[in-house]
Amino acid sequence: APRTPYARTKLVGSRIVLGAADAGRVDGCVLRVTNVCGPGTPRGSFLGGLAHRLRHTTEDAPLTVTLVDDRRDFIDVRDVAEAVVLAASSPVTGRVLNIGQGDAFSMRELAGLLIAASQVPDRLVREESGAVRSKGGSWTQADIRLARRLMGWSPKVALKESLHDLWAASATSSRPAAAAARTEGH
Repeated sequence: APRTPYARTKLVGSRIVLGAADAGRVDGCVLRVTNVCGPGTPRGSFLGGLAHRLRHTTEDAPLTVTLVDDRRDFIDVRDVAEAVVLAASSPVTGRVLNIGQGDAFSMRELAGLLIAASQVPDRLVREESGAVRSKGGSWTQADIRLARRLMGWSPKVALKESLHDLWAASATSSRPAAAAARTEGH
């Protein structure tokens, strides 16, 4: 029972693919991908936005972040790409497969891993208390057993590595010279 237009369109798309596969018109499956992170994470996402804000954090402009108490399953984009390739060559027609880490991480833990990767000093990052309404629900954790059984797929990129690589890839963003110099020595 999806509540948002985004979720409803995902359901409709899934039904179209599964219906066409069931009728023999296509050889297809549905991959239900959890939250994606890693190199190239868009600025409009929580982690992409946090990386952008961390890039602009300085002594004169510390970062204040408000975190929800949610727990979410995040998966590296490279693991998603591998799942897509495997799905295209595996006999999984007409199936729905969850693609994620299979674990739910707290938003505080995710932010902490990205902040650690950035090497921005803790004193420049403040957590603000307050309620934030989460658009995606308070908990997501994918059951990835079917993808493992049918395709031999499992995630390989650890979340810490994924967030480190997200940070490294975000270096193409402009960053004040003082902040860049400060973090290079750490």
